[in-house]
Amino acid sequence: MQIMHIVTLNETNTPEKRIALTPQAVQKLVKLGASVHIPKCLGVKIGFRDDDYAAAGANLIEDSDAALSQADLLVLVNKPSLEQISKLKPGTITLSFLEPFRSQDLIKTLRDSKISSLCMELVPRTTYAQKMDALSSQASLAGYAAVIKAADVIAKVLPMMSTPAGTIPPARVFILGVGVAGLQAIATAKRLGARVEAFDTRPVVAEQVESLGAKFVKINVGETGQTEQGYAKPLTEEQLELQRQGLAKVCANADIVITTAQVFGRSAPRLVTKDMIEGMRPGSVIVDLAASTGGNVEGTVPDETVTINGVQIIGLANFPGEVAKDASAMYANNSVNLIEHAWNKEKGKLELNIEDPVIGSVLLTHGGEIRDERIKKIVED
Repeated sequence: MQIMHIVTLNETNTPEKRIALTPQAVQKLVKLGASVHIPKCLGVKIGFRDDDYAAAGANLIEDSDAALSQADLLVLVNKPSLEQISKLKPGTITLSFLEPFRSQDLIKTLRDSKISSLCMELVPRTTYAQKMDALSSQASLAGYAAVIKAADVIAKVLPMMSTPAGTIPPARVFILGVGVAGLQAIATAKRLGARVEAFDTRPVVAEQVESLGAKFVKINVGETGQTEQGYAKPLTEEQLELQRQGLAKVCANADIVITTAQVFGRSAPRLVTKDMIEGMRPGSVIVDLAASTGGNVEGTVPDETVTINGVQIIGLANFPGEVAKDASAMYANNSVNLIEHAWNKEKGKLELNIEDPVIGSVLLTHGGEIRDERIKKIVED
C-alpha cells in the first residue's frame, strides 16, 4: 500500500503568522498512516519547535519544490500560489482557504492543472460539520482580537471603576453584526466590563445577544432574514438607508464600534458612513472586521489605521493572525477533522467521495472541472 504524502509549507502571504499544521495535528495524521512533511522552523515564531514536530512523527524538509512534486495532499491556511500549483502533479489534493469568489485565475489554474481542491470556505454550516468549520473558528478568534485591539488603542478603561478620585463609567461598545465574530466580541467586551449594545438585521439573534448580557438594538427596516447557511440576506438600498439613520444615533454615543457584517460571496455591506463617523466623539475607535472584503466602514484601509475627525478606524485584514498560536491550533484541528472524515482506513489515504454531503460541498475543483455552480459562473463569464 502506497503511503499518502501530506505536505505543508510556509505561507506565501508574508504577514501571515498562522500555520496549517501543529505538532498535535501532525501526530493525528501520522496515526492515520500518512507521511507528513513540513519545512524546518515552520512554527518557531508562534512557539512550536522543530523537535516538537519530529517527536510527532513529521519529516523536516529543506527543499520545498521537491516536497511539492511528491505531495498527494498540500495543506495550507491561505490559497496556494500559482507557482506552487505548477509544481504539483495532476490529481494532487489541496486543502486551504481559497477566497473562491475573488480568485478567478487561481480557480482556473487548479481546474486546468487537474488539481482537486478542498475549499475551507465551503464547509457546510451543519451541526455535524461544525468541527471542520474553519471560517467559524477563525471568526470567533477575530471577534475576541478586535475587542482587545480596541481596548489597547482607546484612551480609557472598559470597566466601571469606583475610586477615591471619582467613578469612571464603563465604556460603551457597539457591535454591528451578530454572527460568530460578533457574538465573541460581545462576550469579550462584557468580560472586560463594558456596556455593550449590538445590532443585526436578523431579529432571530436578539435572544443570543441578550443571553450574553448585551442590549439588542432594534431598527425597523422592514422584512429581513437569513440564508440557509445562516448568513444575513442582503438589504435593499432603501433598507440600508433606514438602517444607517438608526445606527448613526447609537454610534454617536459609543466609545468603541466593532463591525463584523459580511455577506458570503459579495463585498461587505457599507454600514458606517463618514457622516456617521463625524457624529462620533473624537477619541472613539472603530474596528472593521470586514476590511479584507471591502469594509463595513467608509474610509477603512486594509492593514492600516486611519483617523477621521478624531475617530480611529482600525482595518486589520487578518485579525485571527493577532492570536496566531491558538488560531493555528483551531485551523489545524478543523483541517484534520476534514481529512479524518474523508480518510479511507483500508486504502490508507484520503478519498474524495462526491456523494458525501461534506466532501461534495467543499470539493471545489476535481477532475478538470469546477464543481460549485456559483463560482463556475463567475470564473467562466
